[in-house]
This record gives sequence, structure tokens and C-alpha cells, in this order.
Amino acid sequence: MADPSVIGLGKPFIRRSRLKQLFSSQKTAPYVFVLPFILSFLVFFLYPIVSTVIMSFQRIDGPGDITFIGLQNYKNLLNPHFFNAVWLTTRYTFWTILVLVPLPLVLSIFLNKKTTIGKNFFRSAFFMPALTSVIVAGLFFRLAFGEQQTTLVNSMLGVFGIKPTIWLQDADASMFVMVLLCTWRWMGVNIIYFLSGLQGIPEELYEAAAIDGASEFEQFLHITLPSLKPVIMYVVTISVYGGYSMFAESFALWNGPRSPGEIGMTIVNYIYQEGFNNNNLGFGSAIGIALFAIVMAVNLLQLFSSGFFKKEGT
Repeated sequence: MADPSVIGLGKPFIRRSRLKQLFSSQKTAPYVFVLPFILSFLVFFLYPIVSTVIMSFQRIDGPGDITFIGLQNYKNLLNPHFFNAVWLTTRYTFWTILVLVPLPLVLSIFLNKKTTIGKNFFRSAFFMPALTSVIVAGLFFRLAFGEQQTTLVNSMLGVFGIKPTIWLQDADASMFVMVLLCTWRWMGVNIIYFLSGLQGIPEELYEAAAIDGASEFEQFLHITLPSLKPVIMYVVTISVYGGYSMFAESFALWNGPRSPGEIGMTIVNYIYQEGFNNNNLGFGSAIGIALFAIVMAVNLLQLFSSGFFKKEGT
């Protein structure tokens, strides 16, 4: 066979040939295909995590003006603003899980029945809010739950003789609005998770249970719930993460990170306020590390309590 350089094809032909061998080799091709993911993980995930840990031990007064201060940023976490943010975010996470696990589960069972009329329409209708911008949704809720008598919600309550409520200046009322906004946006997504789990349960189990005389509630209790346990655990896990990382909803409702009496001050809002508004990036990093530890601890507690780490058959 003639040498490509001799017959005039030269270096470009040899380079293309080596590139082709690289992509077709069983040894190197897998590494080539996962290389973009590895690079993006190193640049956009691992590097920020390592930088955040390092910054949490520093006082940053400006570019190049950095002082190592040890654990001082973590000691500064012992203040009422941080404790209020942790308590408010924990309450928000608790209420969203309490609503966004059982309600979508029940709705998905109805939407999975063959006899349900218009189930495709309702599936789409429930999922549509997830496609809405959270800023747009938050702006609508801020206007709908305004303090004036003429706002949408107060006008509707007035029809039933209920006095107007100052929704976004009261701690309990504002928590209700935040949970309602979260429920409106994410209920359709959780319905999709539960529907995918329901469609994996064999129909024969329900038919056998019906022949044995089991009622629909007994079938739900002894077939549906145990079969959906992995899906329920997944939904709870991502709900814990979603609840503790809530930022945009609160930011949109109060048009910024500050709210009256800190009734909308979540942990991520506190990070934003300290890190960007107060230019205290070191302290903001320490809050971020504390948030990571809290989410990890809550998720591990939830997984241990649900038996996730137990071996099958024990």
C-alpha cells in the first residue's frame, strides 16, 4: 500500500486517520465521549465547591485583598438572622412535603384510571405551571395577594364576607402564599413521577386482589403504596433539596431579598444578602456550606428512617 504522504495526501490525511482510529477504538472511545461531561463537572461543579470551601475560611475585602480568618465565618453563623432563616426554610420544606407528596399521589391514581374522563387534558393542565417562569408566577402571586381590598384574592374573599388579609406582611399568611405558589408550580411534576410508578405496577396484582375480595382502599394500602415506595422516597428527597434551596419564589414575592420582619428570609436569600448585597463573600460561603450540611443531614435522616440503606431480606 502506498504511503499517503508519497501519493500527495500529506499530513491532513494522516491526522484524520488517527482521529478516526481514536473514536473507533474500544479502549479510548468511551473516555473521549465522557470527556465533555468530566470537563464540565470539573469546571462548573467541583471547582466552585472547592472555592466555596476555601472562601468560607477567608475575609474577602476585594480582588487580591484576602485574609485567612479560620473558623470566624462559622462562628458568625450564631446570630438570630441565620437561625430565623433556618427555621423559616425548615417550616417551608415541611409544609411543601406535606402537600406535595400525598396530593399528587392521590391525583395520579385518579389520572391513571382508564375510566377517568379527560385524563390527558388534566395531565397537561397540571404540568403547565412547571413551564412558567418563576419570576412571572411570583409577580402574579404578589399582585393577586396584595394588601388592598381590590386585589384578586381579597376581592374573592369579600364575596363570602371575609375581611381583607395583609398576606405578605404576616408570617403565617406569607408562608401560606409561598407554599401555595410552590404547590401550583410543582404538583404536575410530582404527578408525572407517580404516574410513571403506577404504570409499572402489574394489573394482575389488582385483579388477584379483587378476586380475593380486597376493596380499593385495601388495594391502595397493600399494593399501590409498597410498589410506589421508591418513587415516594425519590420525591421526598428532591422535595427536601427543593425546599431548602428555595430562593426565586421569595425574591419575586417581596421584590428582593428583604421582607418585612424577615418573614421571607430563606437560607439562600440570606446567602444572597450577605454575599452580594453586603459584599461579604466569605460569610456567604460559610452559610452555603452550612446549608449543604443541613440538606445532607435531613436527607440522610429521611433515607435511614425509610429503610433505604437496609439490605433486601433483612
